[in-house]
Amino acid sequence: MNPNLKREKLILNISFIGSLAFLLAEIIMAIITSSNAVFMDCVYDIADIVMIGPFLVLIPLLYKRETEKRPYGFSQIESLFILIKSGALIVVTGFLIIDSLMLIIHGGNEVNAGAIAIFEIVVSITCVIMYIILSKLSKKYTSPSIKAELYIWKLDSVSTMGVGLAFVVKLLLDYTSLSFIGPYVDPAIAIILAVLLLKEPIMLLIDALKSIVLFAPDDETTDRIKQICEKHLEECGCYINFLDIIKTGRKYWIDVYFVTKKDLISISKLKKVHKEIHDDLAKNFDSLCIELIPDVDEISSDNYYKMYGMKRPDKVKYVSKVENKKNIRKNKKMSLN
Repeated sequence: MNPNLKREKLILNISFIGSLAFLLAEIIMAIITSSNAVFMDCVYDIADIVMIGPFLVLIPLLYKRETEKRPYGFSQIESLFILIKSGALIVVTGFLIIDSLMLIIHGGNEVNAGAIAIFEIVVSITCVIMYIILSKLSKKYTSPSIKAELYIWKLDSVSTMGVGLAFVVKLLLDYTSLSFIGPYVDPAIAIILAVLLLKEPIMLLIDALKSIVLFAPDDETTDRIKQICEKHLEECGCYINFLDIIKTGRKYWIDVYFVTKKDLISISKLKKVHKEIHDDLAKNFDSLCIELIPDVDEISSDNYYKMYGMKRPDKVKYVSKVENKKNIRKNKKMSLN
């Protein structure tokens, strides 16, 4: 078995067992206390557990090579799982916000603040321990799924500690003239927690949609890939004419169309450059496929005007030296007019 696959399955299995144990404890506490804040934690744990199960089956497929039948392998299935998970979280979180607002309108929700405070603080400490364990296990290898699990445990540890401290404050308020605020603390915490946690599933949803429709990654990622490719290609007298990057799931597909100063290029040299680019990019990206493609149709002044009109300055960068520069300037003036 692939060692990375083995480690990823181990980390996700530990996370699954830990999430299941916490979920059972939170469900019991939510039923006993009727707390919306505790129920909010339950929702996120349920969504995480529901997705980890099928994902454990999917993981081995992500390590299989692409075939003619499946040119992108199973990468997009990972994006589909993230899309379903984040979509479900957004919908359920929206309903919880509405429910908490209704509780505030109708006088709040009186709960056993002492029991909830102790429970949430204990859960937070346990989440920190789980995060440390999983972080140590993921030092040798990490992937988007592992990063997502680490993020969830870190988020759980912070959010549960915040909820616990908020209920401690509620206990203190009960002995002051502000005791009337007490019934509103639980639904208010649930709303604040929901709004803060909503950012992550929205970002995951947008990223998954881009992946499914084969959009390019963000500008920062594209620039980083371009810089690395340019550095190694220029060492052998090659220059990027066009860079085509798409992201499916955890995998990046990079097609580098390049031109050369000379009419010939050594295949062995090209293989060497390909390996150097792949090894350099592998330091930053978990899974990638790179193709170096000679661009045989070098841009000339004949189609300069067409490319400029199409807003493709990247296709106009390398112009054949045999073309007349005056013609190029003339075409550019025509396009500007």
